Amino acid sequence: MKTSDNNMSRKDFIRNSALAMAGLTLLPNIMTASPFFDEKNISAKGKLSLKNVRLETGFEYDEGEVSATKTDLFYVEVENGKITKISPNQPNAKAIDAKGLLMLPAFKDMHIHLDKTFYGDQWHAVRKRTGGIKGMIELEQKMLPEMLKNSTFKAEKMIELLQSKGTSFARSHVNIEPTSKLQSLKNLQKALENKKNSFGAELVAFPQHGVFYTDSALYLKEAAKMDIDFIGGVDPFNVDGDIEKVMDFTVQLALDNKKGIDIHLHETGDSGLKTVEYLIKKVNENPSLKGKTYLSHCFILAKLDEKKQEEIAEKLSEAQIGVVSTIPFGRLIMPIPTLYKHNVTVLTGNDSIVDHWNTFGTGSVLQKANLMAQLYGYSTEFLLSRSLKLATGNILPLDDKGTQQWPKAGDKADFVLLNASCSAEAVSRISNVESLVHQGNVVF
Repeated sequence: MKTSDNNMSRKDFIRNSALAMAGLTLLPNIMTASPFFDEKNISAKGKLSLKNVRLETGFEYDEGEVSATKTDLFYVEVENGKITKISPNQPNAKAIDAKGLLMLPAFKDMHIHLDKTFYGDQWHAVRKRTGGIKGMIELEQKMLPEMLKNSTFKAEKMIELLQSKGTSFARSHVNIEPTSKLQSLKNLQKALENKKNSFGAELVAFPQHGVFYTDSALYLKEAAKMDIDFIGGVDPFNVDGDIEKVMDFTVQLALDNKKGIDIHLHETGDSGLKTVEYLIKKVNENPSLKGKTYLSHCFILAKLDEKKQEEIAEKLSEAQIGVVSTIPFGRLIMPIPTLYKHNVTVLTGNDSIVDHWNTFGTGSVLQKANLMAQLYGYSTEFLLSRSLKLATGNILPLDDKGTQQWPKAGDKADFVLLNASCSAEAVSRISNVESLVHQGNVVF
């Protein structure tokens, strides 16, 4: 197919764009269905230009209450992974026609296990569990050698699923234990290398089988010197039987290797609260860990009375410890409004997607924002628009006063285009993702 203006074929357009923008990645199975690649699409001198892009511009008010979100159409230019220009719309420009779709910050899945999944492979439902978490450790020890044989392939398929839902970045926990040793990490790193032009990630060295329960400490020390970002952990009392020993080891390993910390904490009794309080104490003693420490799940918060929730939320905020929680989890409803009230960083992710822990998982963090909004009755225009930050890693187009703060020239070209009139509608309807642009790399 030829372009009408400069006799450039679709193949030439894709090749030239790839060279100019350091990598244009297309998903062939859905490229032909894309509404963007038609005869009028042109890339000039390394720039990707889009017209008819819908952006949020402010709030409308009725008697002091936000009643609607104002939007308008714009012309946007991207070059070398950056947004270089945002200007009034140029409907007649030779540019990719975004057709009035809403541009929002790309989504971030901040708690997932890309290294162990059945996704993309033979179907498996969850098997009956016996023996609690230690029973699951025994099951994993039997299953992992077979799962590792094609874990790179399955991780790539899972990344493609996330991308199809508008996610361009993930924080993935990766098993580090005597069964996998460092192989699960190496296999996942291969998958991420293969997807690096269109997907970003940070990795958590995760001792799924306990730090000392299965002698994982040696492997964690090796992993900490590799290309990872966080030292992980899991239920230090239930698995290892010693909160302080495990947390002291984890904190010291993070300090020695200049890493962050991200601890799985499912425990909902006294041990869960003691773990939270001890981690707060250790972070306050080591301020370099502030802003780099997270508690994943942290279900104990859902079990505390309201006064204690407020107290712990305030302490988490002072220590700059974030919470990364799945939504929902069984009958537990996390006190996310209380965490937001105290300015605690709250993130979410899909966690398990079709693996031996969980049969379910859609890959959509926008759906998580929708669920959160439903759970807490966030049905107003203002609260729905604020709920979007759960999917975007706390980036919103408008601040709380309705002032536009994203996108701006110089921002990373990391965005989604959605079939929605504004972010409130996107959260409410879980609008379809039409396109993803990440670091100058377009994924259709």
